[in-house]
Amino acid sequence: MYSYELLEPGCYYLIQEKETSPITLIKVSVVSDHCVYLSRFEETEAMEWKRKGDPIKDIIECLDDKAIAAWEAEYNKDLYNYEEDEE
Repeated sequence: MYSYELLEPGCYYLIQEKETSPITLIKVSVVSDHCVYLSRFEETEAMEWKRKGDPIKDIIECLDDKAIAAWEAEYNKDLYNYEEDEE
């Protein structure tokens, strides 16, 4: 079992919080003495605080720059298409 204390700010991680939960992409933005502030990317982006000691079943991987760029292109694809359609 892991915890949010292991995660570094500015990094994107694929995690699984519980045995039965889906794999989730998160980005850690801020680390304080007792908590981390992160963005959770699902259908929409949600931001939240977690205690450093809160459990994570598995930290699957920390994404590299190439994987992040590919994900961002896919995640934002509909946004760009919508903006182009508006003109």
